[in-house]
This record gives sequence, structure tokens and C-alpha cells, in this order.
Amino acid sequence: MAAEGDKLWGGRFVGSIDPIMEMFNSSVSYDQRMWSADIRGSQAYVKALEKAGLVSKSEVEQIVTGLDQIHAEWAQGTFVLTKADEDIHTANERRLKELIGEPAGKLHTGRSRNDQVVTDMRLWLRDSCSVLYLHLTRLIRTMVDRAAIEVDILFPGYTHMQRAQPIRWSHWILSHAVALCRDAERLGEIKKRINVLPLGSGAIAGNPLGIDRELLRKAEFLFWASLCMTHLSKMSEDLIIYSTKEFSFVTLSDSYSTGSSLMPQKKNPDSLELIRSKAGRVFGRCSGFLMTLKGLPSTYNKDLQEDKEAMFDVYDTICAVLQVASGVISTLQINKEAMEKALSPDMLATDIAYYLVRKGMPFRQAHGVSGKVVQLAETKGITLNKLSLEDLKSISPLFASDVSKLWNYTNSVEQYTAAGGTAKSCVVAQVEQLRDWMKNHKDH
Repeated sequence: MAAEGDKLWGGRFVGSIDPIMEMFNSSVSYDQRMWSADIRGSQAYVKALEKAGLVSKSEVEQIVTGLDQIHAEWAQGTFVLTKADEDIHTANERRLKELIGEPAGKLHTGRSRNDQVVTDMRLWLRDSCSVLYLHLTRLIRTMVDRAAIEVDILFPGYTHMQRAQPIRWSHWILSHAVALCRDAERLGEIKKRINVLPLGSGAIAGNPLGIDRELLRKAEFLFWASLCMTHLSKMSEDLIIYSTKEFSFVTLSDSYSTGSSLMPQKKNPDSLELIRSKAGRVFGRCSGFLMTLKGLPSTYNKDLQEDKEAMFDVYDTICAVLQVASGVISTLQINKEAMEKALSPDMLATDIAYYLVRKGMPFRQAHGVSGKVVQLAETKGITLNKLSLEDLKSISPLFASDVSKLWNYTNSVEQYTAAGGTAKSCVVAQVEQLRDWMKNHKDH
């Protein structure tokens, strides 16, 4: 059992802490991954102490050199944790004292472990956001490149899981890419807000020694990850459906699939299913931390130790998800024939309404007429394009021989020429816009 006087906080305590409580209180098992951030923060902080006249130049040199040695030990895997090391800050400061003696005790002047851990988290998250941003933009680039290559492929668009209208496959890809672009922009903004210095804020009242600080809203990263995972999960769900035998629009690479231990014919989209499930994991971490925050009084409370495990787990999860998603998209095979075969004339019912609108009929009336056309085809047991001109004229005299142009799926998608539409020119423009976006955001 550790004596309380050996702790950073132990001056007023006597005796020993219960060993179960010591384990319960310890966070070093997971916050040790911030070892580099903790050392960098301390090296910057000691220079601020020197500027404030609180440590000598010689002491600064001893502390910085000692921290460099500790950094090397962590990097080489030779750093030895002790049972008394509650957290990464305690461990590094304990080791520093072993190396340089009493000057190590001056490093903690004017700061609390509370603002120290926030600084470590900011430094760690700043680097982590850069890694996530790289993986996210790689995924977006993969999607945009695929959309550019496969721009001429048409397939059904769905609403309420029912075939709705013909669209371009590329239009579907880009709809998800745009959502991820917004996620990347939000991540860039989070990194800016992370990149401030909270050292010296202490546990409540601040610092009387002239050291600047700012505070962190810790949950923002978890919010961002939850939204990004929502977008990735939605895309995965579509692809899971499209990969079923009933659809057969896409086939996953064997590298991102598994088989069944019972049914040898099966090829399971485990990669996509795991992305979908990892969304729930991230949501749980976010909501769990919010539950920790909601009942806390102001200033620091030990409950906040829970933030680190959530942050690390969410980072590891979304980092893996983004890389797997890029692999899935880049290796996905599409079945152009199955996509085109899934197009059916009933999906052109809206085009009938637009045809009548162009001939002067109000849309509400045209919508009703189109519905009657659909009903007539169903009554006759034929598809819309098999109705004769006389059949159509019996519903509205505005139908003429040019109605035959409606029964062409390419003509259907080409009529949507507004920005963001399915016309080829619009989709190509969207590809170029996203490529421009990537050029403008490559340095974040």
C-alpha cells in the first residue's frame, strides 16, 4: 500500500490508501498513451515558469534534459511504471525526480493535474485530429474518384425503401461524400478550438503567477465523432442492402468480407456491418460522458477522469472505421447490368407529370393525371411504356406522340439540370467542386 505523503496530493494525509481504492483511482493504465503530450506540455510549461522568474536557467536545463531522457525511455519501451504511479503526470514527475532530484519539484509550480491533463488531452487530440482528417479526406478522395469514373451508370434511387426514380450511381456516391466533407470541415474547426493552452487554470481559481490559460469543452470531439459515424453508418447500410442477392448491385472484395461457418455459399459484408455497429459504440461513449457531465457541480471533480477512456476509444474506433471504409469503397465491384435491370417504367411516373407541366398543366393536376396513368397500366397488367397513345389520350388530351421520349432512363436523369441534380453535367460539376474542396483543405 502506498503512503499518502508520497502522492502529489498527499501532504495532509497520513497512513496508507486502501489498495482497492488505489486501483479504482488510478488512470495510468490508459492515460499513459499521452506520455509524449505530457512531456511536451511540461517542457513548454517550465519555460513559462522561467519567464515568470520562478525557476532558474540552470533548473530549466536540468528539467528539459531530464524530460528528454524520459521521452526516450517511453519511445524505446523501457520506461518502468510503479504501483504508486496514479497517472501519466505522476509517473513522469516521479521519474524526473529520480533523474535530477529536487529541481523536479518546481515543475508543478502553479499548475494542477487538472489543467495538466486537459493540456495533455489537447496536445494528443490535436495530433489525433490531424490523423483522422487525413483518413477522412482519403476516403472522400476515393469516393470522388470513383464517382468520376462511373458517372454514366444509372440505377434506381429509393425513398421509403421503394424504387423511386432513376439516378446516377455517382450521384449516390457524391451525396455521401458531401456529408463527409462537412464532417471534415467540422473536424478542422475542432482542431482550431483545441489548439489553446489551459495550463495554469488550476482546479478552480486559476493561477496567481501570471501564466496564461484557456479551458476546453471536452465533449465536442465526441459529438463530432457521433455525427461522422452517423454518416458512415448510413452509407454502410445502403451498401449492405445493395450487396444482397436480391439487389446484386455491388459485390464486396473478399478482403472486406467473411464467410459462414455453416453455409459455404455465403459472403457476408462484415466490414460494413461492423462500421454500422461501431456507430453505436461511439454514440454510447458520447452519451455516457454526457451523463457524467450532466450532474456535476462547477470546477473539477474526479468524475472527469472518465473522459480519457471515452476519447481514446472513440479515436481508435473512428480511425479504424475510416480506413476500412476507404478500403471497401476502393475495392467495391459494381454490377452495371443488375443496376440497369432494376430500372422499371413505373419509376418514370414523375416524368409523366413533368411532361404535362411542360404542356401547361398545373403540377397538382398533372400529379393526379400521372396517378391515373399508373392505375390504368396496373389494371391492364402492363408497364407504363406499353400503354398506347390512345390509352394516354383517354386520360388527358395533352398527351401526344412525343410522349414516347419519356420511356428512356437517360432522358429522365438528364432533365435534372439544377445544381446538385442527376444530369451528367451536374454530376461532373459536383465532382469538380469536391476536387476543388480537397485542394483547398489538404493542409488542415
